[in-house]
Amino acid sequence: MLSFLTEWYKNRFSDPHAITLMFIIVGIGLALYFGAGLLAPLLIALVLAFLLEWPVAQMSRLGISRTAAASIVLVAFLGLMLILMLGLAPSIWRQGVSLVADLPTMIDKGMSIAKGLSAEYPQFISAAQLDSMMEEINKMLDTQHLLDLGKQILGYSASLLVLMVYAILVPLLVFFFLKDKDQLLKGSKRFFPDNRDLARKVWLEMDQQIFNYIRGKVIEIVIIGVVSYVVFALMGLRYSALLGVLTGLSVLIPYVGATLVTLPIALVAFFQWGFSPEFGYLMLSYGVIQALDGNVLVPLLFSDAVDLHPVVIIAAVLVFGGLWGVWGVFFAIPLASLVKAVLNAWPNAESPKMTLDSE
Repeated sequence: MLSFLTEWYKNRFSDPHAITLMFIIVGIGLALYFGAGLLAPLLIALVLAFLLEWPVAQMSRLGISRTAAASIVLVAFLGLMLILMLGLAPSIWRQGVSLVADLPTMIDKGMSIAKGLSAEYPQFISAAQLDSMMEEINKMLDTQHLLDLGKQILGYSASLLVLMVYAILVPLLVFFFLKDKDQLLKGSKRFFPDNRDLARKVWLEMDQQIFNYIRGKVIEIVIIGVVSYVVFALMGLRYSALLGVLTGLSVLIPYVGATLVTLPIALVAFFQWGFSPEFGYLMLSYGVIQALDGNVLVPLLFSDAVDLHPVVIIAAVLVFGGLWGVWGVFFAIPLASLVKAVLNAWPNAESPKMTLDSE
């Protein structure tokens, strides 16, 4: 066993470039795992700067100075975000409040339907089970629980100061990342060993894939969210803006997100229309949206960015989502692609050793 491990180590870790790549990946992983909270503004700014680099680079090729290009692109981006927030956030908030206010009525209607089913099919659900369910629901909706929820909301409101700091700090960081990109990259090379050709090879392979994925995911969220909202609104579904946003955001979690968001859409439609033709038409329309997303939009947007088996994608969502929450879910596919690129590029005993002149 010892000889086997020794031989495996020599085959996989005899190249100094592989050692450098391993230390870079481990170091970045540990920094993200233990310092993600502290580094959150920096990480958000890096992601935004990565997305906005392409228009800045195009403007620079036209002869516009990088400072002016970074300023124009950042102002345009912030203006677009402000318009979206002012136009969309109030409507979503009102519909969310309305949904919370209507929850008791929906629950009463659902329980009356469940009691009818219990009387008709007692072998599947008994009256005692319904009473137990109702007690749990009443506990969730009692005054003390609402007070506790209010305290939590007030506690979260204390983080508004942090959000205000982010609102100033993140755009400032994005501006300097875009404006001084070359200087920052040149200065950061001092902290990495010289034998980093393998790491450079992996990055060059991942750079365009990550950009294509993030750009495609943003486009997918917007398209699915807007189309879902239009369909829901045309069919007269209540809370159409709120449910449209949830449908758009559900594409962040491949395969799982669509399943999770189907439940509230179906429940709202059922409590609004019951088992009626309108309910069937809505669910059919929603199914068509999901089918077009999975079979047309996703292949069109991610044909060059995602080449992973669905099992690998779901596993990546579970693993990286468990490690880094929402950000881990959002970047699950790029991180899985990174792991794949590292495994493909990792040298072994038969592959030629990389040298500093291999570029």
